[in-house]
Amino acid sequence: MASQHRKPRRASGPRVAGIRTPALATAALTSVALFSQSANAAPSSDDGTPSLEEVEKKVGDLYRQAESATEKYNAAKERTTTQRKRVAGLLDDVARRTQNLNEAREELGSFAAAQYRTGAAAPDTATFLLADTPQDYFDQAQLMGRLTERQKGMVDDYVTEQSTTMRKRQEAGEGLAALTDTQRELKTAKATVQKKLATARELLSRLTAQEQARLAAIERQRQEEAARKAAELAQRQAATAPATDTGAPSPSPSSTSSPSPDGGTVSTKAEKALAFARAQIGKPYVWGATGPGSYDCSGLTQAAWKAAGVTLPRTTYDQVTFGTTVSLADARPGDLVFFYEGVSHVGIYIGNGMMIHAPKPGTYVREESVYYDGESAIHSVVRPA
Repeated sequence: MASQHRKPRRASGPRVAGIRTPALATAALTSVALFSQSANAAPSSDDGTPSLEEVEKKVGDLYRQAESATEKYNAAKERTTTQRKRVAGLLDDVARRTQNLNEAREELGSFAAAQYRTGAAAPDTATFLLADTPQDYFDQAQLMGRLTERQKGMVDDYVTEQSTTMRKRQEAGEGLAALTDTQRELKTAKATVQKKLATARELLSRLTAQEQARLAAIERQRQEEAARKAAELAQRQAATAPATDTGAPSPSPSSTSSPSPDGGTVSTKAEKALAFARAQIGKPYVWGATGPGSYDCSGLTQAAWKAAGVTLPRTTYDQVTFGTTVSLADARPGDLVFFYEGVSHVGIYIGNGMMIHAPKPGTYVREESVYYDGESAIHSVVRPA
């Protein structure tokens, strides 16, 4: 069920992406980059208590690890769904084929009984026809010579169906075993995510009000730096944009159109994806969620492009291989921006160095600079269509 949240008023002047969370402690979750740049990090206290900087770094690491585990969970969940459908189909097929075998066996039995009554076959004919492997007997030239072409076809069909049914039963068994393994992976990934998040919450719960205020101040500085770098990127993109013959600036990339293989135009599809993403702003991040009331990062990008008629894979690991890789300088609205070496996070580019993404637990879908966690965090940019 979608949660309702009050949206904050926009401040006048240059827009700075903010964290829309109910507590100051949440602001600590995304400031790893700034702390890593601090020249003089406070050491642990003499009694072994970690410093504020160490706590913050640990929390940031835990949230990234949880996000990576979330993508593994998403992949396992998707495999589970696919495997469950396949196994169900195989079991239905086996049941149908078994019924066909039973009907064929009854027909062969009737034929054998008739031969016995008329003396057309040896007394043991029925026994062999009703056995599990009647072909062993029908292979004998003496009996095969007595069978009409139709009867021989019945025997051949029976043996073929029996062989196919056995193979399908084996496939179903293997499918059930694979499903069990994937469900075990799903359970493990879920436990990993829950453990990482619980540890992060525990660390944050120990912060004093003064420490929370310090982290909030650092977060504001980090946001300002990220917004500055986004503005610089926007300026570079505007400077390199092609001009028309009249010398006037050409339309922005989002307003140009080019054919798409599956119909429509690239710009139209990107605009639809962006419109959907903007409509989700304010909805909470929930790991493993694909909407409509909440999302994780890849769930949001998948849903946005689905609204544009483009089916993206479920996980960041697969989404990063879907489409054409472009440079950040060439990024257009609608492109997917991936983060971290493990490709564990993704957002949808909206232009001017900004994106819409579902950041992490405790936050909401929001607009934010692509430099929200520093330039080094950006992995790649992919154009889905």
